[in-house]
Amino acid sequence: MNKQSPLVIFREEFDELTAFEVESKGWYSGITVELENKNTYQLFFYDPIRLHQDLEADSKPYISEPGLVVVPRITVENINMAVKGLYNEGFFNYLQPIGKNT
Repeated sequence: MNKQSPLVIFREEFDELTAFEVESKGWYSGITVELENKNTYQLFFYDPIRLHQDLEADSKPYISEPGLVVVPRITVENINMAVKGLYNEGFFNYLQPIGKNT
């Protein structure tokens, strides 16, 4: 059986302005991934610089977000590369889906 690639769904149109703003702020929570079984998963992307800044600024000594993924920069290319790699590694087998499309 041939596996299909996961479908990366952006919450809004990811045009040049959105891409610039997201990369500048260093985090993005508008990603849903749909697998071939129609299960969907929410991911939260951070870059290392913003993650470090938030750790330093927050009153808690930790950061947690369901489906947290750290990439060098928040770009469409890095998001797609990370999702494909996570899928190939079985990452989504350990997450609770947020929904199942019918």
